[in-house]
Amino acid sequence: MNRIRDGYEKYLKNSFVFCLGWAFLLNLIIETLARKGFTVIEFMIDSPVVFLYNTLLIFATLVIATVFSRRVFFVTAITFVWLAIGIANGVILTQRITPFTMKDLSNLTDGMSLLTNYFTKIQIVGVFAGVIILTLAFVILWIKGPKKKGKVNHKRNITVAILVVALTFGATAGLIKVGVLSTFFGNLGYAYSDYGVPYCFINTWLNTGINKPRNYSEEAVKNLFDKSELNEDGTMTPVKKDVDENYPNIIFLQLESFVDPNLFNHIELSENPVPFFQSLVKNYSSGDLKVPACGAGTANTEFEVMTGISVKFFGPGEYPFKSVLKEQAAESAAQDLKYMGFATHAIHNHRALFYNRNQVFDNIGYDSFTSVEYMNDVAKTPKNWAKDSVLVDQILDSMKITDERDYTYTISVQGHGKYPTEQIITSPEIQVTYAPSEEIKWKYEYYVNQIHEMDEFLKELTSKLEKFDEDVVLVLYGDHIPALDVSEETYDAKNLYTTQYVIWSNFDMEKKDKNLTAYQLTAEVFDRLGIHEGTVFKYHQNTDRNEKGYLTGLKMLSYDILYGNNYIYGGKNPFQSGGMKMGIKDIVIEGVTKVGDKYYIKGKNFTEYSKITLNGKVLETIYLNPTLLGLLEEVDPEDAENMKVSQIDKSNKDIISTTE
Repeated sequence: MNRIRDGYEKYLKNSFVFCLGWAFLLNLIIETLARKGFTVIEFMIDSPVVFLYNTLLIFATLVIATVFSRRVFFVTAITFVWLAIGIANGVILTQRITPFTMKDLSNLTDGMSLLTNYFTKIQIVGVFAGVIILTLAFVILWIKGPKKKGKVNHKRNITVAILVVALTFGATAGLIKVGVLSTFFGNLGYAYSDYGVPYCFINTWLNTGINKPRNYSEEAVKNLFDKSELNEDGTMTPVKKDVDENYPNIIFLQLESFVDPNLFNHIELSENPVPFFQSLVKNYSSGDLKVPACGAGTANTEFEVMTGISVKFFGPGEYPFKSVLKEQAAESAAQDLKYMGFATHAIHNHRALFYNRNQVFDNIGYDSFTSVEYMNDVAKTPKNWAKDSVLVDQILDSMKITDERDYTYTISVQGHGKYPTEQIITSPEIQVTYAPSEEIKWKYEYYVNQIHEMDEFLKELTSKLEKFDEDVVLVLYGDHIPALDVSEETYDAKNLYTTQYVIWSNFDMEKKDKNLTAYQLTAEVFDRLGIHEGTVFKYHQNTDRNEKGYLTGLKMLSYDILYGNNYIYGGKNPFQSGGMKMGIKDIVIEGVTKVGDKYYIKGKNFTEYSKITLNGKVLETIYLNPTLLGLLEEVDPEDAENMKVSQIDKSNKDIISTTE
């Protein structure tokens, strides 16, 4: 008994020993949640140094609590943060393949808007109730919680805390140097598995943007090009040209979670869900497309295709749409084609504010952006995503409404998860006749039927484009694999980052099959069309992609354009934002009518997202049809003539645009 008491006094009562032991336990819990079971034991056995290093990381945060008299409160608070990271990661991995990152917190507003697509109302209420209870618990713990008896030995505890933190920094540098850890995550999911959740999560927080290349200089940047490729002033500053009529209309169509379901070898289907897509692959230029996203991360595939820049140059898990492109104008395919005389459009049958697209697309050169808030007659899937059939007329309208050739970048959404674990399509056209489990059967059956409808959408779109009175090139591809239980063993493709692309046209083009990365796709299409404009695209076209320095040069060029001194442009960013129009069609008020004590606004191109506003305040409105809105609240008659119509984000009620 005395030995137990002596051991307690010597070790367990010692705050440093307790924090170290607690850090070990927390790390074990976090990794167990990430690995969905006791494969964590394999991780501890196979990578003991990595596991202990992650324990040290957690210990370095817990030991700070020893400096305070309210150490119970601080240990509890720090524990909660680590457990929250572990639990969030575990939950997210049940919904998608990409793990939880610090960047997900910057996407919190977008994530909140999708809660009802992923969780039931009871689950959402439970989460919010839990947050409130935890907040109250921390307040009570601060007020009523125990304090250390006696005086805190600040000198000793601060010294130990500093030494532990210094040891952690030293261990980090040393393990990176010997290759046990890495700061480059080619595959985020694999990185979390190899290097541990705590280290990887912190890396997604501290490692952002593109790091400055060691040999970065004006000479090094300009040496990436031959002198003949540069302007007379030795720069790549774009020059206005009116040559659009020499080229076809160009449409890029990014298909949400679209892959050929026949590549899933662990299920069997009643019939082929994508016969038309397969015919396109057979008859037109096509190939594998290596994308930067897996199960989620649509915007990063967009970024690579639009800019020609690899997101691997950025911090792990980073979304440039949420960082650099939100803050500044930058070169893109849209900017380059505008200088050639093209009209440029973006279309997306989802929210304008998602991934900051309403800001980013303005910054990278789109003349217009038509989001779901500007669309009528939008059919929905059983999981409440817009069906892609609405995009056919939107794409055609974007070309009909202008005199110039058009570049139209379209992002679909129908194939989006979460995929249900129970049957919700009662009479599916495509049935899963075999699956390893009932849950997998219903998930895949829902998915393949959405993909089948997307295949029919492609058939309808190409049929109408075939008859269009101008030349058209349509580049279609999947943004990433679906967030299903897909593994490299169950997916008959190169890896989980592989989808397919097709280059279709309504005129004769030679079929040339080639495997590409997402950041090479636009340069390849431009090259096929004889377009040799654009700094990054020209680099891709004129640099041997098998050369050792290819990616090094691309990274330097990307840094110069987005973070550096703009040497390639002569020292100044030539691109500007501003002027993008929301919606391809004008929303027009033709008159305000009073019937009895009710006001009605007549006009054109109203949608279910149209609301009557007065001095920036959104008024209660009923959408009656595309030409009529009704006001459901009273206003001063003198203010009636000042009423306007605004398009409103359904999730957070923000005003996206307002009639003049």
